[in-house]
Amino acid sequence: MLENYLDIITNIENYVDGIIVTDKNANIIYIHKYWPNLMPLPEKDMIGKNLFQVYPSMSPHNSTIMKALKTGEVTLNNQDTLTTSEGQSFKMVDDTFPIKENGLIIGAVCITHSLSRKQTLSMLDISTGEDHFVKNLFSTADIIGRSESIQVLRQQIHKVAQTSSSLLIYGDTGTGKEMVAQSVHSGSSRKSKPFITQNCAAIPATLLENIFFGAVKGSYTGAENHAGIFEMADGGTVFLDEINSMDIGLQAKLLRVLEEKKVTRIGSAESINVDVRIIAAINRPPLECIENGTLRADLFYRLGSVTLTIPLLKDRADDIDLLTKFFIDKYKVAMGKNIIGVSQDVMTVFQNYSWPGNVRELKNVIEGAFNLCDSTVIGLGDLPSYMLSGMEVKKLVAENQADIKDIQWLGSLKNNIEAYEKALITNAIKSHKNLSQAASYLGISRQSLNQKINKYKISVVRNSFVIED
Repeated sequence: MLENYLDIITNIENYVDGIIVTDKNANIIYIHKYWPNLMPLPEKDMIGKNLFQVYPSMSPHNSTIMKALKTGEVTLNNQDTLTTSEGQSFKMVDDTFPIKENGLIIGAVCITHSLSRKQTLSMLDISTGEDHFVKNLFSTADIIGRSESIQVLRQQIHKVAQTSSSLLIYGDTGTGKEMVAQSVHSGSSRKSKPFITQNCAAIPATLLENIFFGAVKGSYTGAENHAGIFEMADGGTVFLDEINSMDIGLQAKLLRVLEEKKVTRIGSAESINVDVRIIAAINRPPLECIENGTLRADLFYRLGSVTLTIPLLKDRADDIDLLTKFFIDKYKVAMGKNIIGVSQDVMTVFQNYSWPGNVRELKNVIEGAFNLCDSTVIGLGDLPSYMLSGMEVKKLVAENQADIKDIQWLGSLKNNIEAYEKALITNAIKSHKNLSQAASYLGISRQSLNQKINKYKISVVRNSFVIED
């Protein structure tokens, strides 16, 4: 039964320094530690062993995991000191939760964070107002694309950056929601203040509330005075990703921050004024989220007064060649490989693929191809098999090359070159949705393409074409 919860729990391992999951008998079924030298055994050798067998210095009497298993109580901010095998000590804080199914305790999860403020800021992905942090944030100059939808998005970012209104960003997975949020912050008057990112997916509501609002000493077992991210970002921006994954009750408390610009730490009755811009993001259509109960309607109406929608990669095919070049240049430096581009066959596949993972998927495909490619040009054999399995690649490539193969190589060099150029243009028009995409594929301007269409008497009718003799 516990295995059903592991996918959810492991989603947060990038946001914390350690996770231990045990069954109801305190046997370890999953463990992840940021510092391997804090572990008495390799991770794989700890699975299946009892917690107190692996950590003999730990006592069942003061173990927060045993407390969760026996009483079902949550323990937050339990402070501890861990010592590495090299003798270096780290102050840590643990949050421990029982795992329940149908009201029965079936296990426990202990989440560990570094207690130092610097490492806490890093864990929450916080950029302070110091110059060297601000330079690391994205701006509209980093948003790559020539398509009309991307040009409109850049213009919208410039406009909304001039205000402090709350903002909702809607975009599928991999479209670049955080890049857009950072670009808004970078273009605003708040750019010298903190920018804090918090992903709301798969984090227990009690822990997320603690992260949001902070707590006062004594409010729960092990609690110490500490600020939440809204206080820490005072004067700046908080970006909340995947708010449609946030607990509905916590969404109501977020609404108060939006409306009153006040927060109250856990265990306190004192309201604290905060000056913070909230940018939130969802990965599903807003109305769908409201209908299925994952997003409060009142929160959407408060956030959605300004909404930015990020286009899917499949709907901005004009940008695929630019993005491909960008990622090739990036991995060329990172991996030290002299790869200069992709073959025409690969670009044909890229232009016709649906890209369900959007720009992130294109980035990963290029990275994977760099690992496999042995030449200077990425070919079809360097692409992942899943990408090609659903496409009639041979037919697609053959159709795009048919006119070139049918050229009759006769007469002067000039005539042969013109025949080849005509065939290339014919192929480009046939394999793309519009003339802008065809021009982009050929590496020429739309105006130059029109001139060549007139020169070779290629009549374009809607999305098809007829070559006049």
